[in-house]
Amino acid sequence: MSSILSIDSGTTGTTALVIHADGSVIGRGYRELPQHFPRPGWVEHDPMDLFRGAIEAGREAIAQAGEHPVGLGITNQRETVLLWDRKTLEPLGRAIVWQDRRTAARCAELRALGLAEMLREKTGLVPDPYFSATKLELMLADGEVRRRAERGELAAGTVDSWLVARLTNGAVHATDHTNASRTMLYGLESRAWDPELITLFSIPAALLPTIVPSGAVSGECRPGHFGHAMPIAGIAGDQQSALFGQGCVEAGSAKNTYGTGTFLLMHTGDRRPRSPHGLLATAACGPRGEPAYALEGSVFIAGAAVQWLRDGLGIVARADESEALARSVPDTGGVHFVPAFVGLGSPHWEAEARGTVTGLTRGTTRAHLVRAALEAMAFSSAELVELMRDDARLGAGALRVDGGASANDWLMQFLADALGAPVERPDMFETTALGAAGLAGITLGVWRDTAQFLEGRRFARFEPASTEAERRRGREGWDRAVHAALAWARFEKRDQ
Repeated sequence: MSSILSIDSGTTGTTALVIHADGSVIGRGYRELPQHFPRPGWVEHDPMDLFRGAIEAGREAIAQAGEHPVGLGITNQRETVLLWDRKTLEPLGRAIVWQDRRTAARCAELRALGLAEMLREKTGLVPDPYFSATKLELMLADGEVRRRAERGELAAGTVDSWLVARLTNGAVHATDHTNASRTMLYGLESRAWDPELITLFSIPAALLPTIVPSGAVSGECRPGHFGHAMPIAGIAGDQQSALFGQGCVEAGSAKNTYGTGTFLLMHTGDRRPRSPHGLLATAACGPRGEPAYALEGSVFIAGAAVQWLRDGLGIVARADESEALARSVPDTGGVHFVPAFVGLGSPHWEAEARGTVTGLTRGTTRAHLVRAALEAMAFSSAELVELMRDDARLGAGALRVDGGASANDWLMQFLADALGAPVERPDMFETTALGAAGLAGITLGVWRDTAQFLEGRRFARFEPASTEAERRRGREGWDRAVHAALAWARFEKRDQ
């Protein structure tokens, strides 16, 4: 029987699944991914850790499945970027991760030069360290590195490009439209690398990968990696892969993924969206993986806030304790937690914001703080949904959710209450890996279309139970706390 290997190269770990033609997971592997924090605001990965994690997790999943998958799908953390030698495939130092903030000054300079509107029009993005272009520009500041790049000796790319290069033994240097659209070097309407942007960031064009459809055979994974050769037939950035894995392939459908951060995407079909509210326009996948568009809201820290409560403060021993603690108190006691550890993303785009807790009293307990961390995930999502529906002029349909924190029933009910709309959670939380498998499997004929691919999926549904007045009170407190975080960041700027 046919199956697909899906590799999900995430920010904190790599998951590999072997998904059978009937939709069941018959093999699973996982490897943690170390993060490096050489300075405050800097976040890095060792590229060889990324590659080894993919190989080890993939081999584990295949061994458990007991069969050879017919093809491979890849999904990945998106804006993380790295350089490597084309011939030897040796990386030139660590990858700069999407969370890294070291190019904040360069992004401020772009705004001061009046380039923000041009960048938004061309790319759908805003000048922020989140995206790849300023990271790659910084990597090329070293004279010898630039000379090697200009001589064609080096290759650059996001994590998908790196994995494709390694898995094909250097034969293919490619990325897909969804990952390319997060670099700030890609024309969202031309669907190609933009010459003006390449010039603006001084990127040698030969450094960049070929752009391929998300659902297409881009190369062959060589047999030495997983025991047999197989086509790489699907590539998508993690959030667009999750959108596809949730079956959101038509205009108006939306999903929210709760991982390290929270990423809300609403499919807009073949219509490129425009947002006056600080939301992003990005590439997405149509029903067969063809290029389409989506609106995106990006919250940089979500599940990572609970990890911080566990690892940084020792308030909980395990992340899954958070649900019971949140239920143990009737509210947060007036506490709000804005986990802006690496700045605020959509819709505020304030790179200098930092984590802020408001409303602390002598009566505040660890349960109040844990509940405030969970409420932050819901309130930030509700803010984005409200703006997104206004921008896309769409009604209040159900929001599909996935990711680790979506397993928390209390949080999902609180989210439905904060939204005033139903929340639907699939029986399989790992929709990011599922989406990459679907793209590859539809390309190779394992499934004839998305309907067959998603056949048999079941959803738990959470209906809103709060009143409009309760929703309004909750949002007012959250908005006040966000304004406090923004005021702190902007006061620092003014004082300098």
